[in-house]
Amino acid sequence: MYAIVKTGGKQYRVEQGQYLLVERLPEPEGATVSLEPLLYRSDDTVFDAKALARVEVSAKILSHERGPKLRVFKFKPKRGYKRRTGHRQDLTRIEVTKIGLRAARGAAAKEESDGS
Repeated sequence: MYAIVKTGGKQYRVEQGQYLLVERLPEPEGATVSLEPLLYRSDDTVFDAKALARVEVSAKILSHERGPKLRVFKFKPKRGYKRRTGHRQDLTRIEVTKIGLRAARGAAAKEESDGS
């Protein structure tokens, strides 16, 4: 069982218990966040919007980190132009704690079971 989730403008294939480095999330360490599922796969595949509303993917924030330093160097020959800059991306380490379907509620649950 796995899911494709979207966070920070990127898509990740996640399984329960997996550790992941994603772009910085605003919640504090130890908080539980809900990730937006794009696809859910177990015995059958779910990727339509109505069924994805029932899919729950939650993760626990373990720590906030910074990525490796990237050096950016610009150079134009014969002109004496050199520029050096750097960048470190802010990242969040998460652990996927739960992937699954939520139980249908109330009348909607009866309609789905009657329609099957």
